[in-house]
Amino acid sequence: MPTISIFFGVIVQMYWSDHPPAHIHAYYGGFEALIQIETGMTIAGRLPPKVEKLVRDWVLARQGELMENWERGRRKESFEKVPGADV
Repeated sequence: MPTISIFFGVIVQMYWSDHPPAHIHAYYGGFEALIQIETGMTIAGRLPPKVEKLVRDWVLARQGELMENWERGRRKESFEKVPGADV
């Protein structure tokens, strides 16, 4: 699965042709969560509360870029890197 961003120990990945709704996979210290791009809400898995808030805020701030990547994945195109929350 392609990594599109890394920040503060969080690894963010996307699958090509993943199932709806549009989401990212966030990994942190043995935790994994699927975060919906439209709402920033966790739809599966879990992250520590502070990390979950960090990722949610980042998803909402980068929503446009993440949705562009989601659409690229639908077309089987390469994903673009997205700046992390530490930039």
